[in-house]
Amino acid sequence: MSSDLSIQTTHVGSLPRSDALRELLRRDDDSRSEAFEAAVSEAVRDVVRKQAEAGIDVANDGEQSRLAYSVDVTNRLSGYSDRFAERDLPADLEEYPEFAEHALGDIDNIGGPIATGPIEYVGEEALERDLARFDEALEETGVSFSDRFHTAPSPGAVLRFTDSTYHDSNEAYIFDLAESLRTEYEIIVDSGAQLQIDAPELLAGFTITYKDASTDEFCDQVETYVEAINVALGDVPSDRVRLHACWGNYPGPHHHDVALGDVIDKFYEADVSGLVVEGANPRHNHEYRTIAEHPLPDDWTLVPGVIDVKTNIVEHPEVVADRLERFAESVGDPSRIVAGCDCGFETVMTANLVYPALVWKKLESLVQGAELASNRLA
Repeated sequence: MSSDLSIQTTHVGSLPRSDALRELLRRDDDSRSEAFEAAVSEAVRDVVRKQAEAGIDVANDGEQSRLAYSVDVTNRLSGYSDRFAERDLPADLEEYPEFAEHALGDIDNIGGPIATGPIEYVGEEALERDLARFDEALEETGVSFSDRFHTAPSPGAVLRFTDSTYHDSNEAYIFDLAESLRTEYEIIVDSGAQLQIDAPELLAGFTITYKDASTDEFCDQVETYVEAINVALGDVPSDRVRLHACWGNYPGPHHHDVALGDVIDKFYEADVSGLVVEGANPRHNHEYRTIAEHPLPDDWTLVPGVIDVKTNIVEHPEVVADRLERFAESVGDPSRIVAGCDCGFETVMTANLVYPALVWKKLESLVQGAELASNRLA
């Protein structure tokens, strides 16, 4: 092992938003308004500074300008109406409806718009403004990171949270989305950021869209989802792309989650170079075994979740280090590990399960645990 091993740290994307920004996101229809622009810029500066203080290596803008990671992109696509799609509960929550009503609140309120016309990308200016805020925040705060990332939903994620009356089938819709999202992905990578593709449909789709399907039938659909991702990536260099898959960032029992081992080989067909996957929460703390049984492609990096984003308990750095050591052993090379979190901390506005001030304490523990693991594995 290398004596100078240093396991880097990152997270999945969304970070807590300020109360002022939440209020503007609730009522502001013009994302270019002076008040909104000022609030977002201030919020990005704040999360950039706090990530630096925590010691994060690969940082982002905290998705501060978005209501939700999954449907924000529809503001940059044409063809959508002002009607919104309804969403079904996941299979585990359908089994416990009283719990779902008690526990979810706004978390489930993220249905997206309905497409009534052809989908085209029209959001270059808005996306470039989002990307520029991070650079401006670096300059104004004087901090720096080893790298940056910017998140964008997969075609299947957009399909999952929206609907279309224009397309004849979901397959036609998803590949229409894929062609349009090419522009989004290319702009992000051209800016110098790593592209993180958020693709919850690769796992969470089993308990939602395909809850009545067999595992084999779902695996067939995962192949289509991955094919759509590859179409959207086009000529984007794979070494600047990481794929995030999860079982749904909600506080449910998750006892119907599809096994990672049943589908992970399908993920490996994606034209990316990194996998971001849960590994900290009680349901999926064993996934280091799955990685050992289904080895990563030779040129891939693993970003395992070693921080649980659904609990306010702050993980001890020793716990974080233990988790990283297990994943490093599964991969076989600790330099191919980047320490991460299970999912975002506020994937949908106001749906943060971790109290905002504790988010930063958790990220501090992530960094401390990565340092411990680096020393032990060196």
